[in-house]
Amino acid sequence: MIRSITRQKSEEEVDRLLDGSGRVFIIGCGTCTTLTRTGGEPEVRAMKGRLTDQGKLVTGEMVLPVACDNITGEALEEYSHQIDQADALLIMTCAFGVQTIARQLKKIVVPALDTLFIGKENGVGTFDEICTQCGTCILGETGGICPVTSCHKGLVNGPCGGTNNGKCEIDPEKDCAWTLIYNRLKELDRLDSVRILQKPRNHQGEPSPGKFKF
Repeated sequence: MIRSITRQKSEEEVDRLLDGSGRVFIIGCGTCTTLTRTGGEPEVRAMKGRLTDQGKLVTGEMVLPVACDNITGEALEEYSHQIDQADALLIMTCAFGVQTIARQLKKIVVPALDTLFIGKENGVGTFDEICTQCGTCILGETGGICPVTSCHKGLVNGPCGGTNNGKCEIDPEKDCAWTLIYNRLKELDRLDSVRILQKPRNHQGEPSPGKFKF
């Protein structure tokens, strides 16, 4: 299962962003942030309690089924009266959800979370980064293992001199990405691929702001 991985901002940062907004409407998401327990129903209720204890008026709260899809506007419309009463919207979704909601409403939006990466669930409550969406994919040469996200140094040519018995020098508990790539390519009889020198990474594969058109 692939998700946007988020973590809650510190209470101090949220309070600073909400400074001057006495009436707040809280929005969570039923997919990614519910799964990571950063913006589902329990977290929205907890946030409501904290803000209420601070003396703020929470005009309402909701958990959108999917905060970043095309029907977000229709779902928000059901709560339009409570949203209109708010000075600001405190949004407990990924950054994509925040921007989707901001485009729908003429309200101050305050993100309650930081978006970290696109991740895959590898166990209950455990997520590993699988893609940084760098725009310069070399999975075809590395046996389907991404060195940009799997290697602590993001090396597109490896391994480095610090690998030790197949483990990473930065995290001895972590398998060296380039050892995994080598073993994978050897299994597939494709070791010639690892001998291809990759050009230095283009850290801006797509000019910002990104745009794609068929």
